[in-house]
Amino acid sequence: MISELKENFGGLFEEELLSEINQVGTIKEVRAGQKLMEIGDYIRSMPLLVSGAIKIIREDDDGDELLLYFLERGETCAMSMTCCMGQTKSEIRAIAETDTRLIMIPIQKMEEWTGKYKTWRNFVFQSYHDRLEEMLKTIDSIAFLKMDERLLKYLQEKVHITGSKTIKNTHQEIAYELHTSRVVISRLLKKLEKLGKIQLHRNSIEVVSI
Repeated sequence: MISELKENFGGLFEEELLSEINQVGTIKEVRAGQKLMEIGDYIRSMPLLVSGAIKIIREDDDGDELLLYFLERGETCAMSMTCCMGQTKSEIRAIAETDTRLIMIPIQKMEEWTGKYKTWRNFVFQSYHDRLEEMLKTIDSIAFLKMDERLLKYLQEKVHITGSKTIKNTHQEIAYELHTSRVVISRLLKKLEKLGKIQLHRNSIEVVSI
């Protein structure tokens, strides 16, 4: 595990901290589509991503979902940290977007390392900052962008996250994540296809030019 730590976090953490993570951390592998965290769960450990991507989702009182942001290699979830520190229930759902490999850190180490290691403290604060910026972008997108612009942005992000121009989400799944209806998404995807930006297939969407 130490080699993965150095590859992904060597530029962030000092040797002593990397050594401690290696001692107390545990490797967890999840397949694409697998749920890592559910709304209402208590969080016992904090994830550090060494490969893959995770999508973070919020749910309203009616059970409708909204995609907040993605986590990528070398990142962690600020909301997980908040729940860990406060020992409160999770208010988000985390699902692996691609096959993902994580190092899980026991929650009792978080506060200890915050006082012990400046690099860890900086990492935590930067994670809060980055996740807040991503949530503000999501809010801005909902408030200021038309649905066709939001869909285009969503497809661009999917290509970036997965590293593939083939998106294997159904129209209904996209509608859930953008908090709209399947009919609206299907209509807008047809429009993008007519513009030559995508090609629609039975179970996938091929991005041509976005």
